[in-house]
Amino acid sequence: MLRSLHSIPGLLAALLVMLLAISGATLALNPALEHLQAPPATTAVSVAQLAGRVAGQLSGVEQIRRTPSGTLIVYHRENGQTLASSVDPRTGAVLAPYTPSAFTRWVKELHRSLFLDTPGQVVSALGALALLLLSASGAVLLARRAGGWGKLLRPLRGNFSQRWHAEVGRLTILGLLLSALSGLYLSAGTLGLIADDGQSPPALPAPISVGPALPVANLSALQGVELKDLRELVYPAPDNPQDLYSLHTRSGEGYVDPASGALLAFQPEGAMQQLSGFIYQLHTGEGLWWLGLLLGASALGVPLMSLTGLWLWWRRRRDAVAIDDNSPADAADCVILVGSESNSTWGFARTLQQALVSAGRKVHSAPMNQLRAGYPKARHLLILTSTHGDGDAPASASAFLARLQQQPLAPDLKYAVLGFGDRQFPRFCGFAEQVQNALAAGTAQCLLPLETIHCQSPQEFQRWGQALGHALGLPLDLQHQAHALPRHEWQLVESVAYGDQVQAPTRILRFKAADGRERDLPEFQAGDLVGIQPPGTTRPRFYSLASSSADGVLEICVRKHPGGLCSGFLHELQAGARITGFIQPNPQFRPAQGAQPVILIGAGTGIGPLAGFIRGNRARQPMHLYWGGRHPASDFLYEPELKGYLADRRLTALRAAFSQVQERGYVQDRLLADALALRRLVEKGAQVLVCGSREMAKGVMLALDEVLAPLNLSVLTLKAQGRYREDVY
Repeated sequence: MLRSLHSIPGLLAALLVMLLAISGATLALNPALEHLQAPPATTAVSVAQLAGRVAGQLSGVEQIRRTPSGTLIVYHRENGQTLASSVDPRTGAVLAPYTPSAFTRWVKELHRSLFLDTPGQVVSALGALALLLLSASGAVLLARRAGGWGKLLRPLRGNFSQRWHAEVGRLTILGLLLSALSGLYLSAGTLGLIADDGQSPPALPAPISVGPALPVANLSALQGVELKDLRELVYPAPDNPQDLYSLHTRSGEGYVDPASGALLAFQPEGAMQQLSGFIYQLHTGEGLWWLGLLLGASALGVPLMSLTGLWLWWRRRRDAVAIDDNSPADAADCVILVGSESNSTWGFARTLQQALVSAGRKVHSAPMNQLRAGYPKARHLLILTSTHGDGDAPASASAFLARLQQQPLAPDLKYAVLGFGDRQFPRFCGFAEQVQNALAAGTAQCLLPLETIHCQSPQEFQRWGQALGHALGLPLDLQHQAHALPRHEWQLVESVAYGDQVQAPTRILRFKAADGRERDLPEFQAGDLVGIQPPGTTRPRFYSLASSSADGVLEICVRKHPGGLCSGFLHELQAGARITGFIQPNPQFRPAQGAQPVILIGAGTGIGPLAGFIRGNRARQPMHLYWGGRHPASDFLYEPELKGYLADRRLTALRAAFSQVQERGYVQDRLLADALALRRLVEKGAQVLVCGSREMAKGVMLALDEVLAPLNLSVLTLKAQGRYREDVY
C-alpha cells in the first residue's frame, strides 16, 4: 500500500513536481545572490542614521525599503520622475539603479500560479501536496530499506542502480519535506483556507503636534529602530503638511509624527502574521540565504528522483512476467507462490513453471499474498521470495505470514523455500528465513532445506533446480535468462590442448572479435559467463570466462565430455572458425578489491576464471591458488602462465594436487595440510573463491569447515559475510 502511495502520485504529478522544483531552485538562488551583493553595515545603524545619510545624497526621497536579504532600495523623485536606487547603508550613496529582474518575476509567477491566476494557484497547491506525499512515503520506505530510522545515516547497501534513487532521496528528504509543508501552508493562505488574526493596518491618526518637520535623522522614533529590523519607511507627501511617516518593522507597523518624532498608533504583528512570515522565510530562504541554498539543492534532487523513480517504475513494468499455462488453483498439483518487490523474482518463477509444465505437472503460480486456505490437488508448494530492506517482506508478500497463521497448510503438502537477496545486506534473505521458520512450525512437510540465491545468480538457480528435480523425481534444467542479451560473433585464434593422455581432453580456447578489432569485443570481466549455443540445439551452454575484455581476447577452458554437444563442438573448432554467443555478467563471483588476501580454490577447468583473476591482479593483491588436476605432465592447465605470475608476484603462492601420481592427492588434501596458513589468511580478512564441479565444492566445504573450526568459524559464516563465493557446476 505504501509503495503504491509513493508510486502513483509520482507518476501522475512527475512533470508538475519537477516544474515546481526547478522554478523553486531557481528562486532559491536569489537570497544568496542578494546577500553577496549587499554591502554589510560595519556597526549597528539606526533607521534615523540611514535616512539622514540618504538625505545627504538624494533629494525627493519617497520610500526606503529593506529586503529580507539586506538590500536597501530608495525610491526618490528626480526631474519629475520616480527612480529606484540601491544604496550603501554605510554612506547612503547610490550603488546602482535598482531594476527588478523580469526573469525572477516571470519565474515567481510560474512557480506560484503557472500564469493561470487562481486556478494555477490551486494546481501549484496540488503539486505541493503531491511532493509532501512523495517525501513522506519516501522517507518511510527509505527507513525500511535502511533497517530503521536510527540507521538512516549509515551507508546504504546494494549495487549502484539500487542505491541511486535512495541516496538522492536521503540527501534531499528534509529539505523537500520543509518545502512541501511550507508551500502548502502558503498556498492555503493565498486561497483563503487559513484565516489570519483579523488585524487590519493601524488607523491613520490626526497629527498631535503642530510645527515645522524635524530633520529625518532627528526623529526619536526612528532613532530607536535598528536598520536590520526595518522593512519599509514611507515618507510624508511633500504637499500635505498633515501627512505622517509610515513605518513597518519586523515587530509591527505604525506612524511617526514628522514634527515631534513620536511613534503613533503602533500595532504589533499578530501571532498568525508572525507565523506566516516565518513560514514564508522558511519556504523562500529570504533572510536566511544559507537555507535558500540548501532548499535549492534539495529541489534539484526532485528531477533526479523523478527520472530515477520513473526508471524504477518502468523497470518493474518491464520485469512484470506473464505466466503461461497457469492452471487454476483447484486443479494444480504444484503451486508456486512468489514474493517480489520489483517483479524480477517472477522471471525465475516463470522459468520454473515452464520446466515443471514441460515435465507434465499442472502448475498454479500466484503472489504470496494470495495464499489460499487449501489446494485440493496440490502435492507440492514452492515459494520463491525476495527480501525488501532489512529483512522485510516484499510488496507481494506483505500479508503472507498473517494469512499463513490464519489458514495453515495441509499436512500432506510438501514445501520448499528459495530466497533471493544480496549478501551486502545484514539480513540477507531474512524474509525467506521467516517464511521457512513459519512453515516449519506448521504441519506441512519440508521437501528441501531453505536455499538462498545471491544477486539473482542464474547458476545458483540452476543448481537449486537440479536438487528440486531430484527431490521431485523429475529432470529439471532451470536455465534462466532475465532478458535477451545481445549476441556477438567471435573467431578462434588459438587452441591449447591438455589432458589427452589421461582421458580428460581439455582445451584453452581464445577468441577475438570476428572482424579482428579488439575494440569490438563486448565488455566483460573474468568470472563472467559466455553463453554458446551449439548447432542443432535450442539451449545455450555457459562457460566461465578466463579473461577480461581488457586482455583483448575472450578465453574459456573447456573439457570434452562424452556425448557433450557443446564441448564436442568447441573441441573440433579449427583456427579461424567462428562462433556466436552472448555475455552474461556474473558480478557476485569476483575478488573484492583491497589489500585483504584472496584464496582461490578450483579443480579441472575451474581454474579458468581463477587464472583470469590472477592475470588481472596488477595491484599485486595477495592471491593463493589451490588447484587439483590429474597428472602434472598432461593436464597442468595454465602451468607456463602461472609460473610467470609467480615470478611477477601477481600470484603469491601455488599449491597444486594431482590424483594420478604416486603421491596422489586432491585439492581438499592441500587445504587440510595448509590449515595453519589458511587460518592466518582468514584472520586477515581473506576472501575465498571456489570454482569447479559441485562434488569438488562439497569436499572443499567440508575441508574448510575443519580448517576453520579452531577459529569458531565455518563456511556458512564466511558466506554470510560475503567472503565465500562459488561458481560450481
